[in-house]
Amino acid sequence: MAAPGATLEPSFPPMPPESDKRRQILDGARRVFMGAGFDGASMGEIARAAGVSKGTLYVYFDSKEALFEALTLEEKRTLAEVLFLLDADDPDVAAVLTRLGQTYLVEMVRPEHVAVIRMVIGACEKFPRFGQAFFEAGPAQGVARLTAYLDAQVAAGRLRATDTDLAAKHFLHLCQAGLLTRLLFRAGGPVTEAEIGYRIAEAVRVFFAGYGPEQ
Repeated sequence: MAAPGATLEPSFPPMPPESDKRRQILDGARRVFMGAGFDGASMGEIARAAGVSKGTLYVYFDSKEALFEALTLEEKRTLAEVLFLLDADDPDVAAVLTRLGQTYLVEMVRPEHVAVIRMVIGACEKFPRFGQAFFEAGPAQGVARLTAYLDAQVAAGRLRATDTDLAAKHFLHLCQAGLLTRLLFRAGGPVTEAEIGYRIAEAVRVFFAGYGPEQ
């Protein structure tokens, strides 16, 4: 359990040292991969988009696979770092989950994020490790952080004793409830602020119906 007053912060493997040139390459690679997908992208095109020579590109990344993996891991790691900062000692669990749900869903529905998911799905048939690494850096880390938070709430008597790993997954799926699938298939209109608010309110309501404290 977290120490009193602590905020549950994600723990990740160390990222490679950042530099302006590495950031420039990743930004260029993002544009190329988003537009052409993994198979359609070439290191030459990425070098041109990043404004560097191919020689410089290979100093930082020795293959297209290494560059793609670095890019996708950064996307999910950054997302988990932003979202899953949870105050274990805040007694208002509904408010904590509402804030998490709002930021989670806003990030999930960003067109850039949806495009990254499509990109990884398209590549992981040929390179399964991309999908595994993407999952471990993002969804698995997020669930682990939320599980730790829920464990603390069960210990404090604010939630009933339960399988908190499954409860964490339930909450996150309640928040998006098919929305991500809709966006992946480009079905339906854009997601509105009102829709996000309604979905999160219902997710919290249903979550507490199942996991709220014993009366």
